[in-house]
Amino acid sequence: MAEVEEKLNHDNQNLDKKVRYRGNHDKPKPWDDDPNIDRWTIEKFDPAWNPTGMLEVSTFSTLFPKYREKYLQDSWPRIESALKQYGVACKLNLVEGSMTVSTTRKTRDPYIVVKARDLIKLLSRSVPAPQAIKILEDEVQCDIIKIGNLVRNKARFVKRRQRLLGPNSSTLKAMEILLDCYILIQGSTVAAMGSFKGLKQVRRVVEECLRNEIHPVYQIKNLMMRKELAKDPALATESWARFLPTFRKKNVQQIKPKSKEKKPYTTLPPEQTPSKARKLASSFSF
Repeated sequence: MAEVEEKLNHDNQNLDKKVRYRGNHDKPKPWDDDPNIDRWTIEKFDPAWNPTGMLEVSTFSTLFPKYREKYLQDSWPRIESALKQYGVACKLNLVEGSMTVSTTRKTRDPYIVVKARDLIKLLSRSVPAPQAIKILEDEVQCDIIKIGNLVRNKARFVKRRQRLLGPNSSTLKAMEILLDCYILIQGSTVAAMGSFKGLKQVRRVVEECLRNEIHPVYQIKNLMMRKELAKDPALATESWARFLPTFRKKNVQQIKPKSKEKKPYTTLPPEQTPSKARKLASSFSF
């Protein structure tokens, strides 16, 4: 028994020393353990990386409502000049009510057409043109949250959407400051612009509010406490659960209506109720 245990320990030590790699190219690279490399930084695209341009033309289109026609027509030269800097062509079709973006021979960045697609999506959802053009920057992302399918009752949907806005849009402004995101509620969608981390939190707050799980005021209180805790370097590696408030959904038991007693089923018809004249005649005693 001792020999078997000794052999197993010896084999485990050999496995720890040897690192198995699959294939010829799956080998340790000199830059894998370099502490000077920040893997989360987004490098600015250099046109020299793609000197020949795109091989195929990529096109995206989206429709816009009728009330946005006049504003888009006035703002289109500004949008066109912003996309021209990246070599992307755009077209506004007032007859069909659509916007189209496509790559050209001058396009060098392969991902810029996806950014242009997000731009026309934001414009169709009533985001102002100066704000929507910021989506072309590498650090800014967007998220379109559909809230119409979260609540079926129209009256409840309007009430909860107003709860998300707050009085004089105070709740929405507080969320924008805390999360460093631009948020616009229009119809049955919420358009948000910011970092990936901020957009993730915006989606969580919006969906929990529309599902009637947690009030946005409590979410704002939680976010404020997290922002203060992040300033303390001593708490960077500790759990913040003891500092954060816990909000539990109260299940208020409603008074159930009393169920009526079921009468036994009979095939005979019910007795005929006496008329007023018969009731009156029966009241007299002869």
